[in-house]
Amino acid sequence: MSASAESSLVAASDRQLTDEPARGQFQIFWRRFRRHKLAMVSAVYLVVLILVAIFAPIVAPHDPYKNDLQLARFGEPAPPSFSHPFGSDQLGRDQLSRIIYGARVSLMVGFVATGLAIVAGTMLGALAGYAGKWIDMGIMRFADVFLAFPPLLFAMAALASVDGNERSVFHIAAVLAVIGWMNVARLIRGEFLILRTREYTEAARAVGASGFSIVFRELLPNAVGPVIVAASLGIPVAILTESALSFLGFGIQPPEPSWGNMISGSGSNTFAMMRDFNAWWMGFFPGLAIATTVLAFNFIGDGLRDALDPRTHLD
Repeated sequence: MSASAESSLVAASDRQLTDEPARGQFQIFWRRFRRHKLAMVSAVYLVVLILVAIFAPIVAPHDPYKNDLQLARFGEPAPPSFSHPFGSDQLGRDQLSRIIYGARVSLMVGFVATGLAIVAGTMLGALAGYAGKWIDMGIMRFADVFLAFPPLLFAMAALASVDGNERSVFHIAAVLAVIGWMNVARLIRGEFLILRTREYTEAARAVGASGFSIVFRELLPNAVGPVIVAASLGIPVAILTESALSFLGFGIQPPEPSWGNMISGSGSNTFAMMRDFNAWWMGFFPGLAIATTVLAFNFIGDGLRDALDPRTHLD
């Protein structure tokens, strides 16, 4: 056998030994996650919701911005019907189409805000947990300052400085990330305080590994489980906060649909329509979309927590 053939066999066997533990860990994770039936159903629901949001121009049965005053005569919302399953608002805009387009706003805010918060919180928490001493104290006191502010009021004050017509999803996501990174930082810091005393960390120091290498190759991979769970639970919080901000008029401005401003109806219009015309569908269906999406993310978070925690199951 030639030397090149021998080296190829050795490289292939090394890759197989490296891949087998990863495949085994994924199989254990997947087996545990599948046991959580609600998490599986929620995952399917969210995949469908994300696909619907991505392909909203194709899926939506009507133009969400088009006013149809023949449908909503004299400003009276049209009830659910075959052509408009979720009814219309007081301007004759199809509620189902607006909910589909509103999913884009809510999901994008949830994912972007949580992603930014996870990145910032992980980096600061890792630095605090590994460096310790005055760096740890400085970062944690900095986090305490942000935690002292009521998050919703802080977000309202920050967004009030941006003109409503120029306010975008990314403005809202950035503000939500600013008020959401602290808990992630505390979580990662706590994990690092434990992991930095483990044997493999001491062994890495003994062989002369740099602090950067220890953090990103030894500590952070072992702390990724809590980060994933925190992300899955942070997304619904961001969706709820965005809905509350839009409801109060500090989020996405009409005519751009979002689940929050659909409930508020640009002020008290939705409640007035529900009171005067018994238009229950104007508040019910956007609220149902928010509730089911938040529940789905929470169930997935529970499933991930059980799957990633070795103490919850015996395999």
